[in-house]
Amino acid sequence: MSGTDAKKLIARLLRQSLEGGSKVEIDGLGTFVPGASKSFRFIPQTKPRVFIAYVDEDLEQAIRLSDRLVEAGFDPWLDKRKLLPGQNWPRAIETAILSSEFVVACFSHRSASKRGCFQCELRYAMQCAARIPLDEIFLIPVRLDPCVVPVRITRQIHYVDLYPSWEAGFEKILKTMADQEEHRRRKQMPPAV
Repeated sequence: MSGTDAKKLIARLLRQSLEGGSKVEIDGLGTFVPGASKSFRFIPQTKPRVFIAYVDEDLEQAIRLSDRLVEAGFDPWLDKRKLLPGQNWPRAIETAILSSEFVVACFSHRSASKRGCFQCELRYAMQCAARIPLDEIFLIPVRLDPCVVPVRITRQIHYVDLYPSWEAGFEKILKTMADQEEHRRRKQMPPAV
């Protein structure tokens, strides 16, 4: 299929979904919402994206974190909620990390020594963090319980504890992200003349 044919197919599928009354979200870009008489409206994604890295055994806490981030005005990316059936998940996860403003890595006694996807996500997030300006925060390590965070991370990055007070730890995460978003906005503003 040529690039032109693929674009036509995507446009046709988008139009069919909207005409059928379904909204269509394009991850990281925004959402097309059906309107009156075959029209539609596009709502761009403007909320800061937060990739949540965790192991399956910590899914419940990852979901809690995701839900609270939504309430606070962020757009969390959690694989259990964002991956589609049949989607190339390694590629989707790399894209999600790369397009996120923040990565929250959830450490626990279960994740600290477990091999698998969590470790790959951490390594990729660290590679992405290496490309971020030094005065910006990208990777936010979080301890879900009293576990050991890898030295490779703690040598350079401070972590936050979500125990014994989950709420106090979460407030630190929110303040960090809000401060960073403000910092990034100020850096993008043209200098005053």
